[in-house]
Amino acid sequence: MAQNHEIKGFTHERIETNNFLMIVLIVVVIAVGGLVEIVPLFFQKSTTQPVEGLKPYTALQLAGRDVYVREGCYNCHSQMIRPFQAETLRYGHYSLAGEFVYDRPFQWGSKRTGPDLHRVGGRYSDEWHRVHLNNPRDLVPESNMPAYPWLLKAPASYAEMPAKMKALRTLGAPYTDEEIAKSAEEVKGKTEIEAVIAYLQVLGTAVK
Repeated sequence: MAQNHEIKGFTHERIETNNFLMIVLIVVVIAVGGLVEIVPLFFQKSTTQPVEGLKPYTALQLAGRDVYVREGCYNCHSQMIRPFQAETLRYGHYSLAGEFVYDRPFQWGSKRTGPDLHRVGGRYSDEWHRVHLNNPRDLVPESNMPAYPWLLKAPASYAEMPAKMKALRTLGAPYTDEEIAKSAEEVKGKTEIEAVIAYLQVLGTAVK
């Protein structure tokens, strides 16, 4: 017993006094734990299959999502309603992984400088969103959200839409050849604010 205790003590002491060994072991433990938590999710239908009625973003919605990400809207607005009563009473049905299978990257998170936007689709009119994005304080005087007036005039990017949708199709989005062929024309002539509103109006609408 004494000998075993001495051996264990020596091993423990060696790990504690060897920084490199300690770092390697920590990385190994975290990696194994991460794999045990993450790998099973790739084989669960609830996390890999789209919810019933979910459709991939249209070309205009996709262009709006790009503007949303570019302007850093995700820094203040989450798109993840957690399964707690306080959350669901305010925002609606909690978020399901199957609603985000076509999102690259997904916009989950818990940052709430502004309200969660996951179920914002259809809650307000297009005109409400236009006024709000142009100057939030015209609708919500206490808002600390910055204004985005340039979106009203800036043309939405359209030339890269076919290539982008082809890339998303390789990742699982069921775009047809016809949808890809018409994507640039669908976005051409639209402003960035029209694209962003199209994106906002579809958020969370797959689940009632």
